[in-house]
Amino acid sequence: MTAACRSAPARARGWLLNGTGLLAALVVAFPLYWMVLSALKPRAALEAGDALPYTTEPSLDAFVRVLSVEGFGRYFVNSLVVALAVVGLSTLCAFLAAVALTRFRFRLRTTLLVTVLVAQMVPVEALTIPLFFLLRNLGGAVPALGLNHLGSLILVHTAFSIPFAIWMLRGFVGAVPQELEEAAAIDGAGSFRFVARILFPLVAPGVVACGIFSFISTWNDFLFAQTFIISASENQTLPIAVLGFFRPDENDWGGIMAGSVLMTVPVLIFFIAVQRHLVAGLAGAVKG
Repeated sequence: MTAACRSAPARARGWLLNGTGLLAALVVAFPLYWMVLSALKPRAALEAGDALPYTTEPSLDAFVRVLSVEGFGRYFVNSLVVALAVVGLSTLCAFLAAVALTRFRFRLRTTLLVTVLVAQMVPVEALTIPLFFLLRNLGGAVPALGLNHLGSLILVHTAFSIPFAIWMLRGFVGAVPQELEEAAAIDGAGSFRFVARILFPLVAPGVVACGIFSFISTWNDFLFAQTFIISASENQTLPIAVLGFFRPDENDWGGIMAGSVLMTVPVLIFFIAVQRHLVAGLAGAVKG
């Protein structure tokens, strides 16, 4: 009886936690469900203000309209190129910086760490106009990194992704025992070989987690794409393609929702593919 009485509160606590988790999952999933539902509803139903949480006449017309947009395939490729380039550059630079800031001692090390932290606190909107003029001037010297080029988006997103990645990877790099590096040195491994062959595989989950955050933030970017790609329509990205369905007279909500669904699918696929590494990476970041 005593054991049963003791287990009753534990079961109740378990049911409460499970119920809370389920409720939170439903709250998070509902906007996604409504987005897919709106994309599948007939255009006439959306224009009539149909608010029913279901549809008896699903239609793919909205997806056809989105995929029929001229240059949609090019916009998709542009977004993919920018996102993958940012992931590669930001994770590589952040990993090397985290190694330097964690494993080595040098002057102004603390100042540099504080500077990296402060860089994350500055609102993106406050830097958009200065970055516009900076890229305009930079384009005169290096056209590939100037306005109307994908290089401008890659450069800016890489700069914004690196500070967060550095702070996240510091925990992983710091969790690797110093004795492991000393043992590698005794075996004849230099610093570069230790970092490339031993340290990098150990912190790979953290690198993957940083890459995921960089990919999502770059893929969903609208502000920089709208600001820096002014007239070169061939270099526009997917969020700008969805912008075409916002019209002064009447918005095409079916097209907007269908475009949002198509933009979400690659992110979901990427997330599912590396979900296990993401969980391990976040656990390691908290532990570190």
